[in-house]
Amino acid sequence: MGETRVDLLHLLEDLRDAYPGALEETILTEIVANSLDSDATRIAFNVGASQASLTVVDNGSGMQRHDLIRYHDLATSTKTRGEGIGFAGVGIKLGLLTSEEVVTETRRGKTHIATRWSLTSRHRAPWKWMPPPGLVVEQGTGVRLKLQNALSPLLDEGFIESTLRRQYQPLLAPEFDEILSGHYPSGVTFEVNGRELERERRRGPEAARLAVCLARKRKPTAVGYLMRTEHPLNEDQRGVAISTFGKVIKRGWDWLGVTPSAPDQVGGIIEAPALAAALTLNKGDFVRVGGRGSLYLGYRKAIQEAVSRQLEAWGDAREPTDEARRRAVRPLERDLEQVLVDLAEEFPLLASLVERREGGQKRLPIGREGSTMDGQAFVAAAVLQRSEEAKGEAGEPQQTEQPEEPQAEGGLSIAGPEGEPEPPPGGAFLPGTRGKPRPAHYGLSIRFEQAPDDPELGHLVESTVVVNEAHPAYRRAAASRSEGYHIALAVALALSRLAVEPAKEHGFVTTFLARWGEALERPARLTRRKR
Repeated sequence: MGETRVDLLHLLEDLRDAYPGALEETILTEIVANSLDSDATRIAFNVGASQASLTVVDNGSGMQRHDLIRYHDLATSTKTRGEGIGFAGVGIKLGLLTSEEVVTETRRGKTHIATRWSLTSRHRAPWKWMPPPGLVVEQGTGVRLKLQNALSPLLDEGFIESTLRRQYQPLLAPEFDEILSGHYPSGVTFEVNGRELERERRRGPEAARLAVCLARKRKPTAVGYLMRTEHPLNEDQRGVAISTFGKVIKRGWDWLGVTPSAPDQVGGIIEAPALAAALTLNKGDFVRVGGRGSLYLGYRKAIQEAVSRQLEAWGDAREPTDEARRRAVRPLERDLEQVLVDLAEEFPLLASLVERREGGQKRLPIGREGSTMDGQAFVAAAVLQRSEEAKGEAGEPQQTEQPEEPQAEGGLSIAGPEGEPEPPPGGAFLPGTRGKPRPAHYGLSIRFEQAPDDPELGHLVESTVVVNEAHPAYRRAAASRSEGYHIALAVALALSRLAVEPAKEHGFVTTFLARWGEALERPARLTRRKR
């Protein structure tokens, strides 16, 4: 007999509230995520409406006895941070909130065991061993939820299928097979009450393929599509979704920072397997600080370019709503970007927000395709890159790699006429260390919002610093006509979390402000130098 101790009901409710969707949708999504992390190629759902039960069985690797014991403890996991798309078996644990009992059976090699688990009170969730009920035939894990509510959506085949198609769309669409084949070489099959879900291409009257290439590689490291219709799309189809290993992490227009003139008529999805390394601990969002944050922001910028290019081709790009204010703040943005360029050598993690060379493509110190480097490796790569650039400027010969053979998908060539990789239609290259410089259109930007209850001067959202103009200090700065310094300070504080560890944030802010002040004298020095 085992028992989990803590205020379990409160903890599970907090865990439930951390996910944006309905509880039942979260349960299904997370059960599938953990099955996929166990290398399952088939996941079967069986609804027993008369018994008010849902059974999910996969053919993954299964668990050993000690793994099943830990499985009943909350806030524990055997997974490595930065890998996989499931979080500590949270789907089954949230199932305790809706179920009278949860039966788990697992089979791995000679180990074939099962347990019965339930939430009996606010502080008690006892579980005990039981004879295997026969859910798993050869190998894998099976879970049976005996639901409290006979009208639960988990007993609706249509709800299960729609959730799978929405949350794991790339696994049910053939156009993503090539990019996901490295992680799922045998593919993934879903069954609902013995019926295999058909794979389908989601296309509208107007559709365009999108591709993002990492570090000037010819083979895309993120692919997807954008579609436009004459009539409004369903709510769950609007905007651009981003997924990793087949699991949709974000959806809509807000996360991307790009909105078409008719946002309810345009939708799409991008699959980027490498972004699994940038997932938060609960695998529900992306990290925005440190090396993994820079990886995510770099991908986001390239996806912005790809989507914006296609929207412009369709004539569907939206103009800024406050053009006058944008024109007023743009010189300050350029000034601050130049400060960040100067600081990028000392704080390499800032490279995801700015260009390294004036008038050219920014140079991201990101590793090769599929890299899952941590913050220290990211910094090391940046230092190595700067060293190689210094050698090139000094006239020292540099070794170059032989170009890879051009890759094509569906007859689409993505190599230029002189062997220089060109972005595919509707696509973009994630900047790397080689290739012809190209203008970068998405760097640091500044936005204003009214947040009277927020004590912070500003915060970083993706690659945008949001300045709180309702803050008393901002109103004082506006009254004394010193908004420029206030905004610079807000930018420094917002970027400090991305650039350095918490203990070094004060040093970063003072260095940033010093460089910002020195920038005022730079034009005069340059003028004298030219003379």
